[in-house]
Amino acid sequence: MTGQERIVRKRRVFYIPGYDPIPPRRYRELYRKEGKAQSDLSGYSLSLIERPKSHRFGWAVEAQIDGATVEADFEVLVWSDIVRDSMDASILRTYQQLARTAWIYIASGALGRLVRLRKGPVIAALYPVGMLLIQLLLAVTVGILAWRLMSMLGAFGSIAGAGLGLVLAFGILNWFRSKDGRFFAHYLMHDYAFSASENGAYPEALETRLDEFAEAIAAAAQTDVDEVLVVGHSSGAHLAISVLADLLRAGRLEADRVSLLTLGQVVPMVSFLPNADRLRADLRLMAAQDHVAWVDVSAPGDGCTFALCDPVAVSGVAPVDKKWPLVLSAAFTQTLQPDTWKALRWRFFRLHFQYLCAFDRPGDYDYFQITAGPQLLRDRYAGRAASRSRIETPVSKFTSVAA
Repeated sequence: MTGQERIVRKRRVFYIPGYDPIPPRRYRELYRKEGKAQSDLSGYSLSLIERPKSHRFGWAVEAQIDGATVEADFEVLVWSDIVRDSMDASILRTYQQLARTAWIYIASGALGRLVRLRKGPVIAALYPVGMLLIQLLLAVTVGILAWRLMSMLGAFGSIAGAGLGLVLAFGILNWFRSKDGRFFAHYLMHDYAFSASENGAYPEALETRLDEFAEAIAAAAQTDVDEVLVVGHSSGAHLAISVLADLLRAGRLEADRVSLLTLGQVVPMVSFLPNADRLRADLRLMAAQDHVAWVDVSAPGDGCTFALCDPVAVSGVAPVDKKWPLVLSAAFTQTLQPDTWKALRWRFFRLHFQYLCAFDRPGDYDYFQITAGPQLLRDRYAGRAASRSRIETPVSKFTSVAA
């Protein structure tokens, strides 16, 4: 730290998760486990401490880093109930979602343009389509075989076989659904269907929740903390962008008090859709303002993110006075030991959460120093050049913004 930097003693951290139905306590336990691992590796002290009881879910951290003692209060901005409601669909409804979502991305031209950015996240998006169709094909094949075998017994056998075939087919589909914790086909289908449900616009229930998030962040910004840090992970990244854009429009954020860290973002999956005017306007606003420092971190090794794709630029809404985000690479192949990288390389969902975990050789990206260390996000990356491998080419067909 330089003498001109403001030392952070107290920080509020708001974490916005991605499309995740799991209760938020998993994030506390992940922070506890990985924070200890990172502090042991990096030689600083970090521990979870008693937190005053609140109706909101979070945890508190005390850290001694670079000779400074820092207290960080974390809060998970929960929308897992909205996620669970969107996943509460029958098998038939899931296949209807498949057809509608595929049509939206293909007919709008978004799918072809997304492929031009990064193939990894597009393959991840196509995976549930392919897996669900394979499951359906298997179920139909078994059902038809059962019907044909029973039909050999005559007219009565044919009728009974039709019933048996239907039972077997639905039984197979139900079995696959019950094992979705292994296949992730239904989960991912619901994820992409939710993003595309309004052709890129936010559903009403989500807009209401974003208003609640904004109130919590605005209230924290009025306290005596040195920094309010908003962290958006995966699809939580574009929600964080929209929340802060709303607060900036309303003039409710003080300069340099609030920072934004987006991790493993999938912004183009939404911003490339025809009705995403609101999100594109938010991206445009956040790109040129001076109040909120915005750092975007991703890694080419994460196949579930649009790695190093500047979300403002590729969405075609970069203003001429664009300042943000600072696009950086977590560079998994360099920041993880070869053995660690080998163990994680094909665990795609685990890699998508690596940004929240310990690194063997963290470099200048250390999630725990960012969230519990003595530097403002703005100061930590002051003068830092963006990744040379970033993608800034405007690709989206739709560039309209909300009035």
